[in-house]
Amino acid sequence: MLNKLYVTKILFLLSFVFFLPLNYVSAQEVKIGFVNSARVLQEAPQAEQARVKLQSEFEPRDKKIVAMQKKLKKFEDEMNRDAAVMSESVRKKKEREMLALKRDVKRAQEEFNEDLNLRRNEELNILQQKVYDAIVSLAKEENYDVILGDSVMFASKRVDITDKVIKRLSK
Repeated sequence: MLNKLYVTKILFLLSFVFFLPLNYVSAQEVKIGFVNSARVLQEAPQAEQARVKLQSEFEPRDKKIVAMQKKLKKFEDEMNRDAAVMSESVRKKKEREMLALKRDVKRAQEEFNEDLNLRRNEELNILQQKVYDAIVSLAKEENYDVILGDSVMFASKRVDITDKVIKRLSK
């Protein structure tokens, strides 16, 4: 009986000593911030720079594809209009040309889309790293304990530091 009472007192004392620091920490103010990542990626000046950079990089290829599409449309219209008066051999030759042009347009579009997606992802990764660096430096400077992001269901304006992050990225 004495042993059980002694062990119970020791366990109680140990648990009290163990949980005392946790109560002390929870009594202190914890500084929490929230960042709306989608808004930062939309409004950051670097995001607009990346969009402009991608547009200037891919605009010539896009114009070339549009020209190819116009040429194909014109070719198809001519074929539909003149097919009845063409000889069989000329019509078959024109159909092969049209098929080759369709393949070229499709291939050019696919290559364009793949290249654009790769470059967009590269620029997005660069931007995300800059955003992360800005958030970390802001958190350290302003002594935040926790910065929350995308998976937050609610954040009040009091903890939303999105504007500060965007301002930091503007510097």
